[in-house]
Amino acid sequence: MPTPTKGPRLGGGPAHERLMLANLAAALFEHKRITTTVTKAKRLKPYAERLVTFAKRGDLASRRRVLGLISNKGVVHELFTDIAQAVENRDGGYTRITKIGNRKGDNAPMAVIELVLEPVSAKQAVVAEATSAAKRDADKTADKKEAAAPAAAEETSAEEAPEAEVVEAPAAEEAVEAPEAEAATEEAPAAEEAAEEPAAEEKDAK
Repeated sequence: MPTPTKGPRLGGGPAHERLMLANLAAALFEHKRITTTVTKAKRLKPYAERLVTFAKRGDLASRRRVLGLISNKGVVHELFTDIAQAVENRDGGYTRITKIGNRKGDNAPMAVIELVLEPVSAKQAVVAEATSAAKRDADKTADKKEAAAPAAAEETSAEEAPEAEVVEAPAAEEAVEAPEAEAATEEAPAAEEAAEEPAAEEKDAK
C-alpha cells in the first residue's frame, strides 16, 4: 500500500484507519463520487487508485487481494467489470478531488472525490495513435531488413561463383596444352633420328 503520510491517523488506531479507507473506497466505487473532508480524500486517492490498478489486471490473484480489503462482493464485481473497462485506456489518474468549501458547524474543509470515467481526450488519443504508428513503422523496417539480408547473401554467392569458374578455366587450358607440348617434344627426337638415317646411308654408299 502507499506510504502513509506523517501526522495523526484518521482513526484511533491503524486498524481503524484501514477500515475507514476500505469503507470510503467501497462507497466511492458504488456511487462513483462521494463528499468527505479534504484530509480523507487525499488519503483515499492513492488507496482507491491502487485498487483500480488491481481491477485492470483482472486476474484471480488481484480479485482475491481486493476482496481481502473490500468485503462487498457486489462492489468488487462492479469494480472489475464496469470501472476497469471504463478506465482501460487511461494510464493513471483514476480519481479527481474538487474542493467545495468548509462545512457548517465545525468549519472543516470539504471536498468531492470522484472517479474519472470519461474517455481519454482527443489529444491523448492522437498521441497514442502516433506512438502506435511509429512502432508499426519500426517493425515493418525491421522486417524488410531481415528479408533483404538473405537476398543479399544469395547475390553475393552468385557473384562469387563465376569468379571460381574463371579461375579454374586457365588450369583446364594448361591441362589441354600440356599434352600438346609433350607430343611436340616426343616428335622432335623422332625427326632428328629420321634425318640422321639418310646421312648414314650416304656415307656407306661412298
